[in-house]
Amino acid sequence: MDLIFDRFPSPIGNLLLVSDGKALRALDFHDYEERMHRLMERQYGRVSLRPGPIPAAIARSLEAYFGGDLAATRSIPVETGGTPFQRRVWAALRNIPDGTTTTYGALAIALGQPGASRAVGLANGANPVGIVVPCHRVIGANGSLTGFGGGLDRKKWLLEHEGAQLGLFRGSAASLTMPSAL
Repeated sequence: MDLIFDRFPSPIGNLLLVSDGKALRALDFHDYEERMHRLMERQYGRVSLRPGPIPAAIARSLEAYFGGDLAATRSIPVETGGTPFQRRVWAALRNIPDGTTTTYGALAIALGQPGASRAVGLANGANPVGIVVPCHRVIGANGSLTGFGGGLDRKKWLLEHEGAQLGLFRGSAASLTMPSAL
């Protein structure tokens, strides 16, 4: 698979972007490049990344998001590998409203699998398209910030940027509409 690799400046560090020329395949942080490559290999097998610009529409949407238009990332097309369950979780993440949070357990319930909060957490951690597939909006059941591939400081920044009230669980399984997959 031949994909385009680009870097994008953001307020929380340079982002690494991988695209097929139409959709975003990966988004990670510059200090986690090795992890991004591992996730790509797990999802697609051997890939060839060639330097080049990502589609202008994706760049404009990311600029708008960091400029305060939180809904701008919703228009970014995303294409991922992963298992069917992972893709269901990643699609569900895109339905968490801007400025809100949910828990792994609530997400599992919304997916119709109330006992699968650990599996949801593992899928969340394997999300290859951070920010656009907003895994940062998932918090611990007690309202605490939990692991984030880009580090908790970045997770906190993203949630504050989106206006989420930290320390408070503001979502529910009922508030999420679950699609079948990305």
